[in-house]
Amino acid sequence: MITISNITKSFGSLQVLKGIDLQVRKGEVVSIVGPSGAGKTTLLQIMGTLDRPAGGRIEIDGTDVSQLSTDRLSDFRNRHLGFVFQFHQLLPEFSALENVMIPAYIAGSSHAQAKKRALELLDFMGLKDRANHKPNELSGGEKQRVAVARALVNNPAVILADEPSGSLDTRNKAELHQLFFDLRDRFGQTFVIVTHDEGLAALTDRTIHLKDGLITHTTTRQDKEEI
Repeated sequence: MITISNITKSFGSLQVLKGIDLQVRKGEVVSIVGPSGAGKTTLLQIMGTLDRPAGGRIEIDGTDVSQLSTDRLSDFRNRHLGFVFQFHQLLPEFSALENVMIPAYIAGSSHAQAKKRALELLDFMGLKDRANHKPNELSGGEKQRVAVARALVNNPAVILADEPSGSLDTRNKAELHQLFFDLRDRFGQTFVIVTHDEGLAALTDRTIHLKDGLITHTTTRQDKEEI
C-alpha cells in the first residue's frame, strides 16, 4: 500500500530524515515511535503528501506521488488519504455532520451523497444523535471521533494519525484506540499512527522505531507478546 524509498529531508543545515526505507501493507495498522525530534511527524507529513522530501521516492496505493504536480497531489490527497490530528481541528461554526461532509464536498460529492455517507459514519461512531451539535457542545472524545469520521468520509485507502489520543483522558484513549482496529476490520483501511502512547503502540500490527532520522528497528505484535 505504501512504499518509501530512501526518503531524506532537511530544514536548513539540520537533516531530519536520513534515508528512510519503509513498506506498509494494505490493511495494516502501523505505529511510529521515537523520542521528540526523531523525525516522526516529518515522516508522517511526507507520507501524507503535506510536505515534499528532499530526496527519495514514495508510492501510495500504486501511485508515485513524488511525480505529481501540486494540483494533482491535492486531488490525490483528498481522495486517497485521511488525516487525524492530536487536536481535532474541527471548524467551530459548523455542526459535527457538516464538518464530516466537508472533504466529500471538496471531492465533488453531491449534498445528498455527502450527507448520507457522513450520517453512516457518525452512526458507526455512536454519534448519530450528536450530528447537529457544534464542536463546543461535544466532549473531547466525541470531537475526536467526529474527526475520525471526517478522515473516513471519502473512503480513503490510508489513514494517517499524529498523536491522535494525546489530548484524551484514559477512557477516551482506550475507546479511540479500539476504534482504529474496528474501522480497519470494517472498512479495510491502512493506518499509520505516530504516537508516544506505549499502550497504543503495543496494540498495532507493527511498530517502527525512529531515532535521529533513521529507522533503528521494527517490532511486530508477535514480538511484543513474547516480551
